[in-house]
Amino acid sequence: MSSAPSPGERLAAALRRSPIYVDPSIASALPMAERRRLIAKFKKAPAPIYVVLVPLVTGGIWADADQLATVVHDRLGRDGIFITLREDSQDLTAREWGGDHQARDAAWAVTLDRAMDDTPLAARLSRVADLIISGTGKREYDRVSAEIERRSKARREAANRTGEPRSAGADDGGLALPLGAGAAGLAVVGVGGFLLWRRRRMASVRREGSGLLMPRTVFATARRANEDQLREQASHEVIAFGELLDETAVPTTGERARALMTAALDAYQAAGKTLDAARGVPDLAGVLVLLDQGRDAFASARAVANGEPEIPPVPLCFFNPLHGDATAKIDWRPLGSRKSLRVRSCRPCARAARGRETPDVLMDRRDGRDVPYYEADPADSVWAETGYGQLRDDLVHRVLRGDAKPR
Repeated sequence: MSSAPSPGERLAAALRRSPIYVDPSIASALPMAERRRLIAKFKKAPAPIYVVLVPLVTGGIWADADQLATVVHDRLGRDGIFITLREDSQDLTAREWGGDHQARDAAWAVTLDRAMDDTPLAARLSRVADLIISGTGKREYDRVSAEIERRSKARREAANRTGEPRSAGADDGGLALPLGAGAAGLAVVGVGGFLLWRRRRMASVRREGSGLLMPRTVFATARRANEDQLREQASHEVIAFGELLDETAVPTTGERARALMTAALDAYQAAGKTLDAARGVPDLAGVLVLLDQGRDAFASARAVANGEPEIPPVPLCFFNPLHGDATAKIDWRPLGSRKSLRVRSCRPCARAARGRETPDVLMDRRDGRDVPYYEADPADSVWAETGYGQLRDDLVHRVLRGDAKPR
């Protein structure tokens, strides 16, 4: 067994020598003189500040910024504020342990502030530190968010007066929100900025009803699709949801609307991540489940922002998400188990289960044979572990942290 220190242990050891660690590949982004000035400023902070500047790239050691901060905090064994880069960007995010000094709000305020665009990394770190020291991170975040919303409102009003269509782009500013402690910390500069990070191509958007919820025709098609067709359909639906986010401005001044929009964006990111790594139908079904959760959260965010009640989410069929909406609730006991589970399914699967027949279950290929997806080893299948989100409510979080392992 190797006794070499893990990446987290190596970073923790470096932080014991200096509160700022910069990966050699980006060392020039923060010269030594700037590091010394920042360290002197950190001494004025109400809690220890640690900066870990490691590029976070797809397929790298670290799944996301939160994982990096969590592991380094654990290995370091010290509470404080941990500032890192966000995935695939030079934007900053923060997590803290042992107190609440508005560090994440401070990092978001600097990221969203147009006055900080194109400023050196040292200047942005210094600004984050200033907000932490003064205790004004949340106030500054609220100010910047309100400014973004004012710009967005002015553009919408101008477009309405002239009759011109509203374009969606990185400067759209229809949304500004911090991700929660369990989120992946993706850079969001309005919805447009988020989509520039993820969107790979343009596609027409299928509309049904309000256009907020996933079209039910998706599942009629998905049931008949082979794997390649399902992959193409899942890709289309990821893009369609992205376009919907891009085109629709949602005021998020209220805490609940903000939380729902965070959930929608996290689900969108998780769906894209799952699609990129999908190795079979169970994974592609997971993409549709994640998109369905995201659209439910988005629809509720719209409702709450307009002063209306949240829209109760409807999951997809437990036995096979490709069947569509789970409109029936049943108590179901898996074969060989004495414990019953309360699950929701489509009506045909519910009738089969109540009649002691085998529902039309989504199968997974394991060890050379097909088994019901929920009989796969939970350690190797996030879908079995969570019942596609029905047995646990943290499916999105698990996917974002890397539990959906490719096979």
